[in-house]
Amino acid sequence: MFAAISTGKTIVECAANDTVFVQGEPAAAVFFLLRGKVRLAVTSQEGKEAIVGTRDAGEFIGEGCLAGQRVRVATAISAGACTLVRLEKPALARLLHEQPGLAELFVAHLLARNIRYESDLIDQLFNSSEKRLARILLLLSHFGKDSTTETVVAGVNQEHLAQMVGTTRSRINHFMNKFRKLGFIDYDDQAGLAVHRGLLAVVRNG
Repeated sequence: MFAAISTGKTIVECAANDTVFVQGEPAAAVFFLLRGKVRLAVTSQEGKEAIVGTRDAGEFIGEGCLAGQRVRVATAISAGACTLVRLEKPALARLLHEQPGLAELFVAHLLARNIRYESDLIDQLFNSSEKRLARILLLLSHFGKDSTTETVVAGVNQEHLAQMVGTTRSRINHFMNKFRKLGFIDYDDQAGLAVHRGLLAVVRNG
């Protein structure tokens, strides 16, 4: 997809918990995630940190610089081993102009992100912590309409879930134990956290 870029492109390999970019630093490039997952975290002036999103393989990160964003508004951290393509702003802007197919993919990405942000806002305003947690687990496991069981991506723990839901870790632990007893989730040290179809009932009826 980015073969036409001869300059202004760098392949970046990250191990788990590596920093891709830091909140407040100049926003001069866009990243495309080829492999792995990245968490986005924001730190307040008081030093309080919250995870505000995740990015999966096939998604762009830091695209705000193309819309005039001068500094990063969040810190991007790899959730596990990742491979990214760093695309300098001028190189990507030129490629979007020259390749309609890439421009279409980029616009679709932005529209999907906007829909997700609207859904997140509604979720925070009107839904309970339990329902928000169920929705986040389904999103993190890429649960589709034909899914019966999916595995939540590695690298996300209860502290991260508490930040994403906007509640305490003890509440997350309470809900996770409840979901497990109801058969909505399973946890195994080898296989990780598995989400079952029954969890959809919490989102639909919670």
